[in-house]
Amino acid sequence: MKYTTLPNTDIKVSKICLGTMTWGNQNTQGEGFSQMDFALDKGVNFFDVAELYPVPATKETYAETERIIGNWFAKTGNRDKVVLATKIAGTGDYTAHIRTNGFSKDALNEAVDNSLKRLQTDYIDLYQLHWPERQTKMFGTRDYVHNPNDPWEDNFNEILHNLDNIIKSGKIRQVGISNEGAWGTMRYLQEFKQHNLPRMITIQNAYSLINRVFEVDLAEVAHRENIGLLAYSPMAFGVLSGKYIKGTAGDDTRLKLFPRFARYSGEKATEATKRYLKIAEDNNMSLAQMSLAFVNDRPFLTSNIIGATSLKQLEENIDSINVSLSEDVMKAINEVHAELPNPAP
Repeated sequence: MKYTTLPNTDIKVSKICLGTMTWGNQNTQGEGFSQMDFALDKGVNFFDVAELYPVPATKETYAETERIIGNWFAKTGNRDKVVLATKIAGTGDYTAHIRTNGFSKDALNEAVDNSLKRLQTDYIDLYQLHWPERQTKMFGTRDYVHNPNDPWEDNFNEILHNLDNIIKSGKIRQVGISNEGAWGTMRYLQEFKQHNLPRMITIQNAYSLINRVFEVDLAEVAHRENIGLLAYSPMAFGVLSGKYIKGTAGDDTRLKLFPRFARYSGEKATEATKRYLKIAEDNNMSLAQMSLAFVNDRPFLTSNIIGATSLKQLEENIDSINVSLSEDVMKAINEVHAELPNPAP
C-alpha cells in the first residue's frame, strides 16, 4: 500500500480508501465485516461512510452502513487502526426523511452525536458536508445556471463557527466538503483565512476516466490551496469494469438492480468506455486496473475511494495501487479525453 497524509495534518492515510455505501443494501453486515477485515489486512487504513448510506437512500435503511461499521469496531476493537470519515446529509427531497434544517447548529450537533453512537466511537477523524445547501450544479450537469430566486443566504462563516465548537469538544478532528464547486471551496477557505476558523482539508467529488470535471477549475484550487481530492466513483458505478459492454454483468450488479443510476451510461460515456477498454486490453490490463491506476496517480489526489460488492472485486481494486501507466497509455487516454471530454459529469 502507498500512503499520504490528509492535507495540512499529520494524519496518515492509505491512497486507497474503502468505500462503504453498498453495505446494508447490496451487501449484508457479514459481507461488510469481511471487506473491512480484508482491506485492513491489505494496508487500507482509511474508511469513508455517510449517515445517508446505504444508497439508494431510504427511510427504512437510513444510517445502516454506519451501524455496520460500529458493530465491526465493537467486535474487533480496530477503531484505533482506522482513519474514519463520515458525512452529514445535505437538504433535498431524497434526504427529507433525515432532517430539513440543513447545516444549522442543531443539525450539525444532532448529526455528529448520532453518527458517533452508530459508529460506536467517541471521535470522527474527518467530518464532511455531503453537498452544498445552495442551489448549484449537481450530478449529471456540466454547467452552472444561476437561480436568482434561490432562498439560500451565505452561511459559510456560521457553519465553520459551529464546526469549530464541535472540533473543540473533541468529537471531530478535521473537516471537509463533498460535491462542492470552486466558488464554495474558496469561500470556505476565505473564512478560514480571515477569521481563524477550521480549514476544509479535503473535497470528496466524483472523478474517473469519464468524469474529469474536477480538472476544469478545482484541480488548480487543490494545488494552490493544498486541499486534497477524495475521488469517489472512480469505477463509474462499475461501468469502467467493462462488464456492461461485454455483457458479463450479473443480475446483482448495481446498474441491473438500480437502473435509474444512469449517470455514467449515456451514449457518449459508453463510446468513451469502449475506447478505454481497448486501450487497457491492448496493454494487457483490465479496464478496472487502468481506470483505478489513472486516478491513483493524479497529483491532486489524496485518496481514491473504491467500493466493491465482492472480495474478488475488492482485491483487484486494492491491487491497482501497484499498477503504473506508461507514457504511451497516458497519451492514448488523453487522446480519447480530448475527443470525448467528460461524457458523464
